[in-house]
Amino acid sequence: MFLVCGEALFDLYGSESEASLVFEARMGGSPFNLAVGLARLGQDCALLTGLSSDALGERLSQALRREGVDGRYLRRRQAPTTLSLVELTPGGAPAYAFYGERAADRQLVAEDLPALGAEVWGIHAGSFSLVAEPVGSSLLLQHRREAGRRLLTLDPNVRPTAEPDLDVWRRRVFDFLAVSDVVKASEEDVALLYPGIGAGEVARSWLEAGVGLVVVTRGAEGAEAYGGFGRIAAAAPKVDVADSVGAGDAFMAALIAGLAERGVRCRAALAKMGAEEVLELTAFAAAAGAATCGRRGADLPRRGEIEGSG
Repeated sequence: MFLVCGEALFDLYGSESEASLVFEARMGGSPFNLAVGLARLGQDCALLTGLSSDALGERLSQALRREGVDGRYLRRRQAPTTLSLVELTPGGAPAYAFYGERAADRQLVAEDLPALGAEVWGIHAGSFSLVAEPVGSSLLLQHRREAGRRLLTLDPNVRPTAEPDLDVWRRRVFDFLAVSDVVKASEEDVALLYPGIGAGEVARSWLEAGVGLVVVTRGAEGAEAYGGFGRIAAAAPKVDVADSVGAGDAFMAALIAGLAERGVRCRAALAKMGAEEVLELTAFAAAAGAATCGRRGADLPRRGEIEGSG
């Protein structure tokens, strides 16, 4: 089983008429999307998050159950569900405004961290749950505790509207890097964290910090991967873009699923991967991200919907 950790929320998409502003609510949050994406790719997975006991929290719980995501690590709270107001640019890129002060998914504390059995082979942390408190410190504690025992993955997914102080992001990402095995970041993440420094230079510095595999996504241009094998670049299939919401989460889900299918469930196995195998894996993940861009919202693909799957 793979354990995903972080926020679960509702994205609100607004449409404006002359007399009113109407919102369509969709379930989301990068870790929530990732857990669903893994389940859709046939991976046993669970989500560790604080989940509201309100009606929205119950809908999130029911959706996870329908998708086949294990709910044993959901921690219910008498607190509101985070809401995210989403605006799409003309090119389909999302911009987010978060409303989550004292919300349930931020309230995970150290006492909520589960004692994990041998069936849990990997753990993921990412997005604004890295920097929101107390959840951020709790997830860092878990990553540090499980380092060397399970495969640890990280996706910074930097959201300045959730935490505008980029120094907070830099410090927290650095702390997670020190114990993470696989890191996926977008070009936008890298530019926000380290303006003026190329993605390749940043990726190599992360390898020097101890990460085993670094993948930098480049939108329609595909992705680059860095590791002991050197550097590879994988193209992404061309699609008619509806929007890019959830594309990074689909990429990460396919990356983790691909590692699992290849038996790469520990750091030692990760270190043995060669350039050709990493290229195949990265291309599969890029195809998953592209498939998500072809439809509205974070509607992550199943295996048969990914070009070149197999």
